[in-house]
Amino acid sequence: MHLDLASLKSVRSFAENFLKKESRLEILINNAGLVIGGKTEDGFGRIFGVNHLGHFLLTILLLEMLKECGPSRVVTVSSMAHCRGKIGFDCINTHKDLGLGNSTLALIMLYSHSKLCNVLFTHELAKRLKGTNVTCYSLHPGAIKTDIGRHGNLWWRLFMAPILLLFFSDVESGAQTSLYCALQEGIEPLTGRYFSSCAVQNVSAKARDDAVAKKLWEVSERLVGLA
Repeated sequence: MHLDLASLKSVRSFAENFLKKESRLEILINNAGLVIGGKTEDGFGRIFGVNHLGHFLLTILLLEMLKECGPSRVVTVSSMAHCRGKIGFDCINTHKDLGLGNSTLALIMLYSHSKLCNVLFTHELAKRLKGTNVTCYSLHPGAIKTDIGRHGNLWWRLFMAPILLLFFSDVESGAQTSLYCALQEGIEPLTGRYFSSCAVQNVSAKARDDAVAKKLWEVSERLVGLA
């Protein structure tokens, strides 16, 4: 089924079609890692729109089915890059983006901000799902050899490609923590937590800030037209 996370219209269309055609949904894995600049068709920063807002809307639209089919899980693939991220609400409100700039460094920072959004989204989602049979987890998949930089500039292809080839893990290895969070029995009490290498990990204070997580949720609801 076609789904373009850079288009809220596409996300809504996908969810509508999925709910019509499918009778069950027990596992939702949100996995996007865009590092390309520019804007979405809705005017959001592309990295912000794809890595966070698209998944945010998709999860909300599918949440009732997840509850009906529980026990169910929502797994959101973040990154250890979230440690460098921050949430600038002034920039979001003014520019509909997590930051400014199109340099390689600026795009890396935008990616980091978006991955912090993933962790905070999961933190707040767990609170909102309390008392239901749906649990949620965020994770760092590891450094993986994927084609994430296929649209990157010459610097990315010349500098990063050899590093990816020599030092990063293969895709099958990179899927293990996602599979663990989706399938491992007994981790329900750890809902809302962050995982790496198939184990729960502690995160910094900014990645579990209740007030920031709640505000990000409310701002995201407004941006995607749910509030």
